[in-house]
Formats: sequence, C-alpha cells, structure tokens
Amino acid sequence: MKVLVDENIPNITVNALRKMYNDVKDVRGTSAEGIPDTKIWELVEKENRLLISTDKGFAQYRNMNHNGILIILLKKPNKDKIHQRVVQTIQQFSEQDWKNTLVIVRDQVQSIWKPAIE
Repeated sequence: MKVLVDENIPNITVNALRKMYNDVKDVRGTSAEGIPDTKIWELVEKENRLLISTDKGFAQYRNMNHNGILIILLKKPNKDKIHQRVVQTIQQFSEQDWKNTLVIVRDQVQSIWKPAIE
C-alpha cells in the first residue's frame, strides 16, 4: 500500500508504517513540508496514496475518489497516542477496503465514512 504521512504524524509512526508497507512517503524534511493542504491533496491524488494526518480539513475530500484518508483527532494528542491510534486503525482495513474510505479517530470513538455504492 502506498501511504503519504502528513508532517504532524510522529517519526515513530512513520518508521512503523515503513515496516508494514513498502512505500511510505513522509513530507517532513522534503520540499512538500509546510505546503498548503490543497497541494498535499494534489500529491496524494497524483501518487494514489492513502493519507494519514491530524488535520480535520482533509475530511472535505471524502466525496472524491481517493485511496483512503485517516485523520487522528485527539483532545490531548502526543506522539505515543497518535502512534498507537494510527497503527491500530490502519490495520483494521485491507488496501482495497481503504479505497474511498474516510476514518476519523477520536479519543473514544472512530467514525467511518464510505460513499454509497452506485
């Protein structure tokens, strides 16, 4: 599975994802670091990647065709909590199941949005 990790996801998580998947792109430390969310989304679409972020603004793309969006929204986030929730959640779905799926993870609940089948 191809994954793009936004700059707000801890390095420990990026390293764990790289052990699970062979193609994980971290924007941190690249020319993409700090670019607007619209540009991040263009990169996600162009490279057909699942997006992992803590930015709830990416939920606006849920009605578009995409390879998956995982958003972590915790009240008091820290790197360990974010890491735990990302690793736990990403493994709940196969690569095919992530297609067009938006998952928003909060402290106690997880919301899953998938478009209606036409």
